[in-house]
Amino acid sequence: MRYIHELREGEMVSEVYLCKNKITGKTKSGKSYYSLQLVDASGTMDGKIWELNSGIGHFESMNYVKVDGQVTSFNNTLQLTIKKIRIAEEGEYDINDYMPCTKKNVDEMFDKLLGIIATIEKPYYKKLLESFFVEDKALAKEFKKHSAAKSIHHGFVGGLLEHTLAVTSMCDYYTTYYPILNRDLLLTAAMLHDIGKVYELSTFPENDYTDSGQLLGHIVMGTMMIRDKIRDSVPEFPAKEANELEHCILAHHGELEYGSPKKPALIEALALSFADNTDAKIQTFMEALDSKDETGWLGYNKMIESNIRRSTK
Repeated sequence: MRYIHELREGEMVSEVYLCKNKITGKTKSGKSYYSLQLVDASGTMDGKIWELNSGIGHFESMNYVKVDGQVTSFNNTLQLTIKKIRIAEEGEYDINDYMPCTKKNVDEMFDKLLGIIATIEKPYYKKLLESFFVEDKALAKEFKKHSAAKSIHHGFVGGLLEHTLAVTSMCDYYTTYYPILNRDLLLTAAMLHDIGKVYELSTFPENDYTDSGQLLGHIVMGTMMIRDKIRDSVPEFPAKEANELEHCILAHHGELEYGSPKKPALIEALALSFADNTDAKIQTFMEALDSKDETGWLGYNKMIESNIRRSTK
């Protein structure tokens, strides 16, 4: 199989990809065309069908499609100009080729997370974490295979776990350098800061926003999940500490314009927002570097808000 990240400008392609999205548009002259988002385990690529002729078979979003076309470049971004397309037949593809996965061992990462939970001192914090990650088997299973985003960072199977472990590990380091930080509060918030993404995003291959995800978002959903767990599983959780934990979740994006309903008012909430932002942006940078082989400048990255390039080896 020719993976998307292997394709180069000018190449002819005859391959099966997942059509994640299909949009019908019109050119300035009023001519209809299709704009597609093609996906495989290595990434995504836009596809364009300018000529709706007999070579263009019927297909819809979320179909696996056999495409024939040429890789072109538009605004310094590769896309596939498609000449022929049809729904792929059974046996022409393996769904595992269309599921981007973490490069790390999921079970090992989850064991590390459970190991951190074991170090939490206050019994009500530990019991809350265990109610999510140990007692709720269905939720833990979803958490381990979920992505952390639709496309920006950690948008792959196991991405939510990988991101959560990274943020938690950073926060754990913060507590050794800044003893003022309440370790139990900060690490509990770190492990639960994106728990709402289990329901905000659908599973692969869709990996798209659910209806409730669109309406509420993972920050509000996660806060609601924590409140429900405290009510049902940890009724002895002190109200003051529960409010502090919920605040950390509500403020973990740091700024109102980044989607946080509240700005950090606790030092632990501030630390969590920094750890979350650090891992998200470094992962975004790494994914940008992985997507291109060039040694020079790679172009403007919207999330980094800068033109980026590789460091000198």
